[in-house]
Amino acid sequence: MAGKESEMELTGEEFNEIINNSHKLVVVDFFAEWCMPCLMISPIIEELAETMKEVKFVKLNVDDNSDLAEKYRVSNIPCLIIFKSGKEASRIVGAHSAEAIEVKIQEQLKN
Repeated sequence: MAGKESEMELTGEEFNEIINNSHKLVVVDFFAEWCMPCLMISPIIEELAETMKEVKFVKLNVDDNSDLAEKYRVSNIPCLIIFKSGKEASRIVGAHSAEAIEVKIQEQLKN
């Protein structure tokens, strides 16, 4: 898949490593391959990853990582959780426009 350099799919171990050790804001896209809205926002997330270099974007498959989905109480997907200093700062549930997602991320960058 082209354009996947800045957005990568994580395993559970990598998730903990990135969330706890990143000095950047981290946006985690909790998704499933069978989820149509997840597939619809995927290009939006990839585009934001290209333009917002100050933010780290990653994906986490809820089917492969049900323990993490449960830990973060992800019951609806797509679910974007914004982590700051290893803690959840904000979340976006459902398919939203690129503008709406970017606004939410920018709010966290300013705080």
